[in-house]
Amino acid sequence: MNGYTAHPIPPTVLEELRTTDDAGRAPAPATDDEGGAPLRCCLRRSRAGERIALVSYAPLRRWAARTGADPGAYDEQGPVFIHAEECAGVETDRLPFTNSHRTLRRYSADGHILGGRLIGDPGAFDHALREALDDPAVAFVHVRAVEYGCFLYEVGRG
Repeated sequence: MNGYTAHPIPPTVLEELRTTDDAGRAPAPATDDEGGAPLRCCLRRSRAGERIALVSYAPLRRWAARTGADPGAYDEQGPVFIHAEECAGVETDRLPFTNSHRTLRRYSADGHILGGRLIGDPGAFDHALREALDDPAVAFVHVRAVEYGCFLYEVGRG
């Protein structure tokens, strides 16, 4: 999609999460024997044998701390998979994890939710994202998994 970038969890935040996650817990890294976990550090699926960690992450809280916004009750945290050690980061400019049911949550510049959209047909993802970001009131969109509601990545206009 032209003009849209999937933003992984930033490297400085990953470094912090590998020590203490946003729920105050130390991660418990493990070897992923099967592979397939959606990694939020490099926006790809894990490969069998990689060391990964499941950590709690609060994307709006961290965004608000950086911008001075107050998301209020929309501040939430949830589980995300990351590499247990530093990785090379994103390997492609394509939007990842679009081949399954997704939810797009729209947020305003003050961190309040403006709505969401369930994407049942993976072929409808591009259109739904474009529609969300064409709304001038929308500052960014969170792409989330439907089954667990987990944050996958943020999309902005640049």
